[in-house]
Amino acid sequence: MGNCHTVGPNEALVVSGGCCGSDVKQYVYGGWAWAWWCITDTQRISLEIMTLQPRCEDVETAEGVALTVTGVAQVKIMTEKELLAVACEQFLGKNVQDVKNVVLQTLEGHLRSILGTLTVEQIYQDRDQFAKLVREVAAPDVGRMGIEILSFTIKDVYDKVDYLSSLGKTQTAAVRRDADIGVAEAERDAGIREAQCKKEMLDVKFMADTKIAESRRAFELQKAAFSEEVNIKTAEAQLAYELQSAREQQKIRQEEIEIEVVQRKKQIDVEEKEIIRKEKELIATVKQPAEAEAYRIQQIAEGEKVKQVLLAQAEAEKIRKLGEAEAFVIEAIGMAEAERMKLKAEALQQYGEAAQLALVLDALPEIAAKVAAPLSKVDEIVILSGENTTTTSEVNRLLAEIPASVRAITGVDLTKIPLIQKATGAQA
Repeated sequence: MGNCHTVGPNEALVVSGGCCGSDVKQYVYGGWAWAWWCITDTQRISLEIMTLQPRCEDVETAEGVALTVTGVAQVKIMTEKELLAVACEQFLGKNVQDVKNVVLQTLEGHLRSILGTLTVEQIYQDRDQFAKLVREVAAPDVGRMGIEILSFTIKDVYDKVDYLSSLGKTQTAAVRRDADIGVAEAERDAGIREAQCKKEMLDVKFMADTKIAESRRAFELQKAAFSEEVNIKTAEAQLAYELQSAREQQKIRQEEIEIEVVQRKKQIDVEEKEIIRKEKELIATVKQPAEAEAYRIQQIAEGEKVKQVLLAQAEAEKIRKLGEAEAFVIEAIGMAEAERMKLKAEALQQYGEAAQLALVLDALPEIAAKVAAPLSKVDEIVILSGENTTTTSEVNRLLAEIPASVRAITGVDLTKIPLIQKATGAQA
């Protein structure tokens, strides 16, 4: 189990001990801390400001005069972690009075040592410097204990042999003496100054009267000069007004003449513009329509001429294109026929007699048709012969004449074909 400890703003809590026997100390101020019951130890140390009154009695100064000095110091324990730890090492477990006694003895020791190095006048007349010196000398020592000197002042300085009283009386007498001398000198200087002021006042009065007279005279002269100048300026203004009036009248008349000239010019311009308008109206109503009609007729004639020329050109182009097309067709047909004949010749040359025979056999029906064409119109054919031969001999004769007919028609000599040679030879 544990307890939560609240720490006030003017105190610090030191938590020591913990789990596993740790001896690390925790310093907390202005917050709260958690402590394990029966395991950790908590102690508090005050951070409040402590007021001390160091006092040194019958301490001899540098001149051997014994003085008693009382001071007032404000000190407190510093809250920085390292310095707080130092203060806790010094004062943890002690009450506030014990802390005050330690710091008080330190301040009184430094105060005593510094008093032995100064004179009474230095201590009495410049207490702030004396207090500052004590504070600066004592601060490092108390700082090593974690204590900070917030302020240190000298409260009282006195002695038992009336040295300070005598010093004060001497100073008082000197001050009174200086005051009396100052009063006498001030009265003397005041009288001298009063006389000088009266003299200066009279001088200033006389100078002022003189200046007033001179100013009055200058005023009168200036007034007369102003009156004369005003009259002259008035006359000049009157004359200038009359001259300017005449000039203005002349300008007005000149401007009237210029206005009349401008009006006349404008009238002439209007008349000229009217003439131009009528001419343009005449041109627009008579001349331009006639020119437009003539231009239209001319454009129609030129268009018709161009049309005829274009039609003739189109017809010529048509004839030329047709001629070119027919020539191309004839040329293509000729080339195709030549190519066919060339291929036919190549085929005949390649296949020899068999191809020729095939051609002849293909052509025989056509030849027979052409030969029989006249006979188709004859109802009966009677073969007459002067010799006593049979019909067979007539047929053989016809067959013998076929090769000649085929050669005449196709250009192929059937007599050179072995098969025909055999047929015709057998018949012969």
